[in-house]
Amino acid sequence: MANLKDEKLFTEFPPVTTEQWEAVITADLKGADYEKKLVWKTPEGFNVRPYYRAENLDGIRFLGSRPGEFPYVRGTKDCNDWLIHQTIRVTDAASGNKAALEALVKGAESIGFALGELQLTAADLDTLLAGIDLKHTELTFCGCNTPAVAEMVIAKVKAANLDSEEVKINFLIDPIIRKLSLEGSMSCSTDGSNCFGRIAKLIREAKPYKRMRFVGVNGQVFNSCGSTIVQELAFTLAAGHEYVVKLMDEGLSVDEAAPAIRFGMSVSSNYFMEIAKFRAARMLWATIMQQYQPTRGCASKMRIHAVTSKWNQTVYDPYVNMLRGTTEAMSAAIAGVHSLEVLPFDAAFENPTEFSSRIARNVQLLLKHESHFNRTVDAAGGSYYIENLTQSIAEHAWNLFKEVEGKGGYIAAFEAGFIQEQIEASAAAKNKNVATRRESLLGTNQFPNFAEVAGETITEATVTPGNGSCGACADTASGIKTLHPYRGAMPFEQLRLKVDRSGKEPKAFMLTAGNLAMARARAQFACNFFACAGIRVLDNTHFASVEEGAEAALASGAEIVVLCSSDDEYATLAPEAKKLLGDKIFVVAGAPACQADLEAQGIHNFISVRSNVLETLKGYVKELGI
Repeated sequence: MANLKDEKLFTEFPPVTTEQWEAVITADLKGADYEKKLVWKTPEGFNVRPYYRAENLDGIRFLGSRPGEFPYVRGTKDCNDWLIHQTIRVTDAASGNKAALEALVKGAESIGFALGELQLTAADLDTLLAGIDLKHTELTFCGCNTPAVAEMVIAKVKAANLDSEEVKINFLIDPIIRKLSLEGSMSCSTDGSNCFGRIAKLIREAKPYKRMRFVGVNGQVFNSCGSTIVQELAFTLAAGHEYVVKLMDEGLSVDEAAPAIRFGMSVSSNYFMEIAKFRAARMLWATIMQQYQPTRGCASKMRIHAVTSKWNQTVYDPYVNMLRGTTEAMSAAIAGVHSLEVLPFDAAFENPTEFSSRIARNVQLLLKHESHFNRTVDAAGGSYYIENLTQSIAEHAWNLFKEVEGKGGYIAAFEAGFIQEQIEASAAAKNKNVATRRESLLGTNQFPNFAEVAGETITEATVTPGNGSCGACADTASGIKTLHPYRGAMPFEQLRLKVDRSGKEPKAFMLTAGNLAMARARAQFACNFFACAGIRVLDNTHFASVEEGAEAALASGAEIVVLCSSDDEYATLAPEAKKLLGDKIFVVAGAPACQADLEAQGIHNFISVRSNVLETLKGYVKELGI
């Protein structure tokens, strides 16, 4: 056998130029607009080409670096292992310890203790951490009393005389996002100096422990409020930079302040874009920190904890959340994050069960031990497409970051309302896309489970945000608009729950007549349409005549009758059906050319791919008296 190294493979295929590709594409388009048909205009503010070639890498400056090298676009280390994280909601120290030990035995490598309002004593802390190997387990604490917990943990670690290089503990103290951005106040002095002074004090107390982090930049909040990927990245960077500036004002050096930060970010279902986001994040943070001339490389290395998106989760057809979580986890793993949490599929409507938590852990165990995602560093590196996405996201996030800095930094920009306005506009656009099904939430606004009825765990409080809004912002007593997390599926869920809890069982009957192929296609579309509101659909293969279909519709007791046929036949079939059906809510599936003529005859209900599904269904539910 010839030595493959000496073979010139594919020499029989001549090179194809971009001009030749474009000529073939233009011919295939047959006069259609290239930009409209093939160019993706992203919500992030830049366009994505239908294909990329080597020449599209020209001008990308970060190419050529290796994993673990500045600017860390390819990762902060020379391996791609990450920590499997699980958050434990702690109501008391003993049960919290039991849950943590069970999670560790079953595959978790990093444990987060969500303490809420709970105040731990030193004895409680001993109980909570009993049996947990602090040398091999990363711990994270969050809650209202995290600073006090941090002081106790530092004392405990010092007393145990643990190796300072082995202790990995995060304390998610975040007055900028968790307090100011979500509540309107940092709960300390006007400029927040007390908050930052206390953080600086903790950093000094834990100086020997280089892997203790005391600031948790909760960037996933932006995604949960409906931001774009660019906004999430820019505002997360701005908040992180604000912490560095404030901590340096407290007397710390950049080498002390920057490594004390742990960044949390969401990972959404936008698969390739999310890979590029994390790569861009590391590069931009390194660029920002470079301006402070750190003496140690760790000051420029962004420590990223990724969490699968809460915004994407649904309460109806919740097992689809497993699929969302899996693809999102894949993006984060390929991108090279430090740690990752896959949210359990039921996290949107109940305290996760043992089963749902196990499935969430197992997603990552499969990615590591069966798919070997941890074996290859920056698997996306060199991809013409992802390298260009990384460049575009970095450029647009950098411009937005500079705009925030130009307004005085994150705190000043937030108090002025700039950040809220940006996210509010993005959330409105995303809400419209969900309502019109330009953005699909499988099982909610597209292809719902027709037979599903909300279980007891689904309540009005589950599907309705605290202030009843479904957008980004809400007013507070401080006069500052705050960010308001929500889920994209909420408006549809609110409508469907209303129908489920009404005590009625409204039905929509498919009157299929005329052209068989069009009748079936329209019936499938209409069934999917009405089932999104929990309206029971009665599908039918075909009726020989409108009379036969109308008779069956009246006998079914359905409140809504949908005529499903071809555009050409609607001109005669629709008026006939309308006359036979009396006071039934009569709907035509489609947007035929004769729509104006039909409207003149009293037919006003039409559903099509151009419909605002949410608003249209709200109208029908109201007409049904629900």
